[in-house]
Formats: sequence, structure tokens, C-alpha cells
Amino acid sequence: MALHTRDGGFVMPNAWDGLSALMLGDAGFEAIATSSAALAAMLGRSDGRHEVTRSEHLEHAGLLARLTGLPVNGDFEDGYGDTPEDVAATVEAAVEFGLAGVGVEDTSGDPDQPIRDFDEAVRRVRGAVDAAKGRIAVTGRTDNFIQGRPDLDDTIRRLTAFAEVGADVVYAPFPPDLAALEAIVTAVAPTPVNVLVSPADKVLTVAELQKAGVKRISLGPFLYVNAMAALEQATKALVAGDLAAATTGMSFDRISELIAHGKN
Repeated sequence: MALHTRDGGFVMPNAWDGLSALMLGDAGFEAIATSSAALAAMLGRSDGRHEVTRSEHLEHAGLLARLTGLPVNGDFEDGYGDTPEDVAATVEAAVEFGLAGVGVEDTSGDPDQPIRDFDEAVRRVRGAVDAAKGRIAVTGRTDNFIQGRPDLDDTIRRLTAFAEVGADVVYAPFPPDLAALEAIVTAVAPTPVNVLVSPADKVLTVAELQKAGVKRISLGPFLYVNAMAALEQATKALVAGDLAAATTGMSFDRISELIAHGKN
């Protein structure tokens, strides 16, 4: 938690495989996270629909932690369970796998009712906190804004309640603008706030987000989709017969260097 409470906070990029995690560690980042969306896409599945199992995500997160030696936060969707007891079991497993943090969303996996009721959402975060016992940082997250519920008051109500039951960090992806983000930061203070890239209306700089009081900046699937955009361009070059453009990239010497560094 020291990274969350120091002046300025920190950037916590999300890796999707061993090499991306090693690259982020080599770049000097002090902590990394998984991305449930990137992991699901990597497996050819949908995110947020219970298509990736808890054991699959734990194995994935544990690999990133072992390879890098960095604190790893698990982006564990809804905590992999309907009940507070299920969520607690996920937190216990995350501790056993050596993770430093775990996120619990108020999502349901049900497209017809994607956000859980307020009381249920709070109970599930409390279950995570009770299981954590200070051994792992718990992030309480509401997905109102990305599930078609642009209700700032309800978002603040949920995040405040998550903080009150002991969440170490709170998080609402893509508030509409900077003013909404600042309102969240003020309402939950002194609990640290995570932001996914920026508010919805404009991508800000790290310095601008820190000035707004954000303590942790995550990237979610966006480094992954950046890499996939490069792959798509290489694929188009290959279709066009341009082998040179399709095969330009990181050298295997560099890849071997990163892997050797991870093993050490």
C-alpha cells in the first residue's frame, strides 16, 4: 500500500503474458496488474461473462508475479463468485498465489442486469476485506459508467460504502469528465482512487491525473490492444505481400535477454 499513499502515487500498467510483464518490469514500473479483458481476449473468450475461470486467472497472475518479482494486482472481475463467501475464497486463493492486490467489481455477468444491487455489492466487498486481513490490497470497483448507468451520485455512494467497509482502493472506470473524477476523489478521501487511463471525455497526462488527486493509474487492456493494432498492421502488410513490413519487430535477442533477466 505504500505506493498508493506516497506523493503522486504510481502508474500500474496491465500485462497480458510473460513477455509483456517482463518488458514492463524492465522499463522500471514498480507494480503491474492483470487485465481480465486482455486475458479473456487472449483465450478467445468474452470479458465479464464468467468465461474465464478463477483458477485460470490465478495461474496467469501467479506467472506474472513469479517472472517479474513485482507486486501484481489481480483484475478479478466480480471476484469469481455470487456470494461474499465466494469472493472471500477468491481473495484467499490470491494470497496463496502471492498476489499483492485483488479487485472486486459490482458486476454480475448478466447482460440484462449487469450491476448488482447496492447492498449486495457492499457485502461482497466486505467479504473480500474480511478475507484479506491486511495481507493483500482490496480494490472495490463499480462499473456504473461502462454498463450504461451514468449516475455519479450512485457511483459515489457505492465507492464511499466500499471504502467504509475497508476497501484499500476504490475505482470507477471512465467517469464522464475531470470534474466527476475530482468529485469522486474528494468524496472518498483519504481512500486512494484508481483511474483507468482517464475520464471518458479526454485522455489526460499522468501529471494532470496526479494533480486531480488520483493515486493509481491503470491501463486495463489498452497496452494489449495497442500491441494487437501493430499485429493487425503487420497482417495487412503480409496480405499485400510486403514481407519486410510484416516481419519488422523486436529481435529474438532482446526477447531472450528479457526472459533470462526474469529467470534471474
